[in-house]
Amino acid sequence: MKNDSLLNFSVARRFSAPLKRMKKFASAGFVVALLCGAASIQPLRAPSESDPENRNTGANMKIVVTSVMVNDQDKALKFYTEVLGFVKKMDIPMGGPRWLTVVSPEQPDGPELLLEPMSFAPAKTYQKALFDAGIPLTSFAVEDIEATYQKLKKQGVVFRANPTKMGPVTVATFDDTCGNLIQIAQK
Repeated sequence: MKNDSLLNFSVARRFSAPLKRMKKFASAGFVVALLCGAASIQPLRAPSESDPENRNTGANMKIVVTSVMVNDQDKALKFYTEVLGFVKKMDIPMGGPRWLTVVSPEQPDGPELLLEPMSFAPAKTYQKALFDAGIPLTSFAVEDIEATYQKLKKQGVVFRANPTKMGPVTVATFDDTCGNLIQIAQK
């Protein structure tokens, strides 16, 4: 249920909801979503298996690989492993760019983060638009946001947003040196 809060924060941020108003609704236990210009405010609750959209149809899915677009794979690998603490999982030559993934050391067989090279022009436009608007590309969970924030700052990581309470989560946003803003969040 708390993961919904991160998703709804991202949705609201992408559609420029006033931060003060969004915080007010989030702290009151509501989900705020803006779709096609129409606001939808719903009580925050965990999905139930009995909800029609959550009934198992025999096709269970899970995230195996997700990606961040990077402008330099070597620089990204160094930042994501040496600074953020991820571990390299795959490094497969593909005739130029590589299939290069990292994983959390706590979940070596968990979801892989693909450090995806920026060879597609529209992807570059998308990445720059998100960055210029101050919108994080993705979010990573941390156990102690204040300790993580202090550790990363000591390593020279540039933060765009210091730890800030947003309803049931605390978030901070930093520059990954590869063209992205990344959010860390603690429930």
